[in-house]
Amino acid sequence: MNSFPFRSRGISVCIAIVALLLTATPVFADGIIIPHPPICIDCPVPPPPEPVWLTIKYHRVNVIIKDQVAVTHVDQVFVNGSQWEIEGTYVFPLPSDAAVSDFSMWVDGQKFEGELLDRDQARRIYEDIVRQRRDPALLEYVDRGAFRVSIFPIPPGAERRVELEYSQVLPMDGGLVRYSYPLNTERFSARPLENVVVSVSIESPDPIKAIYSPSHKIGVDRDGEYRARVGYEERDVLPDQDFELVYTVSPEDVGLGLLSRKDAASDGFFLMLVAPTVGVDPTAVVEKDVLLVLDTSGSMEGEKLEQAKDALVYVLNHLNEGDRFNITDFSTGVRQFARSPQPVSQSQEAAVWVRELAANGGTDINRALLETLAGVDPKRPTIIVFLTDGQPTEGEVETDRILANVTDATRPNVRLFTFGVGDDVNTILLDTLVQEQRGASAYVRLGERIDETVSAFYAKVSLPLLADVEITVDGVHIEEIYPYPLPDLFAGTQLVIVGRYREGGLAMIRVDGTVNGQAQRFDFEGFFEESGGEPFIPRLWATRKIGYLLNQIRLHGESQELLDEIVELSVRYGIVTPYTSYLVQEDADVLTREGRQDLAFREMEVLATAPPAAAGAQAVEEAVNKAAIESADIAEAPGAEAVEVVRIVGDKTFVNRNGVWTDTTFDPSSTTTSKLGFGSGAYFDLLSARPELGAYFALGDRVIVDVEGVVYEVTDVDDGSVQMLVIPTATSSDAPIPTPASATPTGVVREDAQKGNLSGLCPGTLIGGLVLVSFAIVQAKRLPKGLR
Repeated sequence: MNSFPFRSRGISVCIAIVALLLTATPVFADGIIIPHPPICIDCPVPPPPEPVWLTIKYHRVNVIIKDQVAVTHVDQVFVNGSQWEIEGTYVFPLPSDAAVSDFSMWVDGQKFEGELLDRDQARRIYEDIVRQRRDPALLEYVDRGAFRVSIFPIPPGAERRVELEYSQVLPMDGGLVRYSYPLNTERFSARPLENVVVSVSIESPDPIKAIYSPSHKIGVDRDGEYRARVGYEERDVLPDQDFELVYTVSPEDVGLGLLSRKDAASDGFFLMLVAPTVGVDPTAVVEKDVLLVLDTSGSMEGEKLEQAKDALVYVLNHLNEGDRFNITDFSTGVRQFARSPQPVSQSQEAAVWVRELAANGGTDINRALLETLAGVDPKRPTIIVFLTDGQPTEGEVETDRILANVTDATRPNVRLFTFGVGDDVNTILLDTLVQEQRGASAYVRLGERIDETVSAFYAKVSLPLLADVEITVDGVHIEEIYPYPLPDLFAGTQLVIVGRYREGGLAMIRVDGTVNGQAQRFDFEGFFEESGGEPFIPRLWATRKIGYLLNQIRLHGESQELLDEIVELSVRYGIVTPYTSYLVQEDADVLTREGRQDLAFREMEVLATAPPAAAGAQAVEEAVNKAAIESADIAEAPGAEAVEVVRIVGDKTFVNRNGVWTDTTFDPSSTTTSKLGFGSGAYFDLLSARPELGAYFALGDRVIVDVEGVVYEVTDVDDGSVQMLVIPTATSSDAPIPTPASATPTGVVREDAQKGNLSGLCPGTLIGGLVLVSFAIVQAKRLPKGLR
């Protein structure tokens, strides 16, 4: 095996440093391995000039949170896919605002000591690498501390298992606890990771209420009031955002957590997590009537009807004590199990009745719903479960008339839930029915089981705890709340509510509802941010509003005003859907107001000539997709097909136009930019003064970003248009934004290269090279002799 000692004299040192900084290719999972370039003395074949790649086989994270102390254990395997032996430096960017109390690292079972770096130390390392490699990707972490340690040689084709553990104290604010784990590999990994797993165990001295991730789709398994497990797992994936977890604790029957976001010059956005206690008090459960309505027309014959029967029997077997029920069977005619809702004691007799049902005749949806509604007790909360596989063919068949009839017959205590079986259902009819009756629709597609879908739904709504939910805020004006209207609160579920607000500040939040006809009220104190906050909230709000607007168009017809708003929201917040695909079209003019208006006008013309279909596979697919957008709990990042054109950074959206990552709030027709040469003195001065801008500059060497009214344009070369920059003395996030200045004595002059001073010592590489090489030598001395 060849060895590659560093040369240490004269021009050889300069060449080595340049090679290190220009060819080191970071492979980032939660940590970065920066390989040292192989420099071979007397090798028969010289090392290749291209970067030396490392890849990641798997990445597993196990977190234990107990009494707000989180211990994070990281387990990952790195693979050397090259033909050269590799050494490197492992750098782990610390979670934002983490108060790390302990850090340790093992490589293949052997413990290695590393070094914790504060933000200034870590930033200097990141900036030095960026300055020499002309790759700004690491600037995303320029406002974080870091842990670093040397990685001993990895032979060609070999694997190294790295395990790392650290602990931190999680802050609590108003009963809300947050955990964050750096999980962004999108820019650095050579290929998708085979397996990514994040497992979190939570134990709290106070009852755990809501558990929510704004970044990933998680599974939650609760073990009583005080313990829970959270899991996320994917295969063949390039994670592109940090893993975020939020949970609330409260001794009250209902808990509320509040998060918000506000820029100084605009209205704010908020998110409320409302969750009941896990252990259900039988006296707190709402006694309800469950009315089952089953389509037994001829098209239901066979497996569909058998599965539907199983679904009804499941519901009958899971009624609560105090519940009542009835069953309506409809085809050409309508018949019911009983004249009025029956007690649970009659459920077994009803199950026998259900098993004897047969399929024949047409489909009279109008009459079935009206006769069911006629039996509603106005004093009891009522859930109607409606299953059908077709469109109305008997009696009243006009959708508008059926909707009007049902509206006239429905009482305020009714919640209607529909299940469309197959692709022949009238999605417009079913979705409009549930929208007006504060319920929800579901569609059972080919290959899916009716009984499984209905039973999973009923398990969620079988224990209603709070009906007619309303939110009132005193002290802060809130508006545009989604979902609208608010659904009822059931045991084992939580409400994720988003909305907008005007001026921030301290507020009293009241949650009102009814339990068994009795009014209930829960009071909370919350603070709406006056500046700053959680950047994911605006996109989640915009996602839900777009879903709501899309459904309004689908159910009630096209509207130019609604389309204008959809386009504006889609562009501003980077909401890429099958219905806003113009965002990923590089030739689409989304940056000017006129261009967006033209896009909306063209969409209007398409809708006018081809309105959405009510039935068929495409109609069902559209209904499912738009409902998912309207009820989304996560504002998902653009998919793989859009990632080269659209990027999300915080609450900003950037589109790639002609190689420039451009902030969508920038209007080139009315705004000028202040240019910064990538890698220039002014560029790094600005980053030093305002490191939070690093997340934007990390996009590339050509970026346009609007920061509180100052539009910075990072150019691929320094054209000399900006020679000076006024740099604030403060370095905190509250420091004023630096403003570009002309060539006047008031600026702080930083030449891009101090020519002449370093010409004999490899200009531009001395600082970065000495930092990395010195560290590599020191760390190499710490290794056991056999591993040097």
